[in-house]
Amino acid sequence: MGNGTYFFFMLFENLGCIKYAFFSLGFIFYCVVIYFNVLIILAVFLERTLHQPMYILISCLSINSVYGTAGFFPRLLTDLLYDTQRISFEACIIQSFVIYSYAACELTILMLMSFDRLVAISKPLHYNNIITTRFLTLLIVIAWLYPMIFVGFGGLLTARQKMCGNKLFKVYCHNYEIVKLSCMNHNINNMYGLIVTITTIFIPLIFILYSYVKILIICQRSSQDFRSKAYQTCIPHIAILLNFSVAIFCELTLSRFVNGEIPIELAVILSLEFIVIPPFVNPIVYGLNFPGIRKKVRHLMKSAPQKSTS
Repeated sequence: MGNGTYFFFMLFENLGCIKYAFFSLGFIFYCVVIYFNVLIILAVFLERTLHQPMYILISCLSINSVYGTAGFFPRLLTDLLYDTQRISFEACIIQSFVIYSYAACELTILMLMSFDRLVAISKPLHYNNIITTRFLTLLIVIAWLYPMIFVGFGGLLTARQKMCGNKLFKVYCHNYEIVKLSCMNHNINNMYGLIVTITTIFIPLIFILYSYVKILIICQRSSQDFRSKAYQTCIPHIAILLNFSVAIFCELTLSRFVNGEIPIELAVILSLEFIVIPPFVNPIVYGLNFPGIRKKVRHLMKSAPQKSTS
């Protein structure tokens, strides 16, 4: 079987008319996710007082959420409308790249957030001299390119494989599942996948953990007022980190199970958590916990109906 073939998503079989209910819920959910994240992006972009590293990084998370969900939801919604759910080999590789580069970028951005908070709390007097606009821009570029290059090279390794199967027991293109359908030896793919996992997931997580542990130690030695201010800015970041870490852990664990070892419904829910929950939760957490963002978002939400009626 050549690479000019199609893959079939088997988990859509026998859904019947309920797939139209799933389509409606999915479409509404996708619109809400895009709306909330675009509000965060516009709030940071339009409000000059929010042109600070912490808020810029928050907007980067929202941009990444828009990017990641765009690689998943349109395809999912299309599959729910058709009787046959198939995708070309090339399109499958692209979707896999978008979804997993989104996940990797999420962690590198969270790593920059932890670094930003560490500098702000450990060296408040030198913060503006360290986190300059030029330095922040460089960090953001690296945070985007570094995981995309690693994930992209993994996609190229998968693209060179010759396929002997075409049935995917997922609702999106999963790189590991694609590789398992290959006729060729895929030890190199497995080894490179381990390298990507270590460099784009575990290394950022270790740095993030180190940053927040150090922040906690500094706070314990500081005054009550300093401690409360530090916790106020760090807790939302930690909540987002925990949410995404649990989601990505579920995905990594689930990918090692053989199809049929766990219930299909549970498998689908766990595999979708990292691409569905964070893009929805992130803007809500930041919108509620940061007064500057909350105020600008309210202004944007109130001004939109006024412009449409005028």
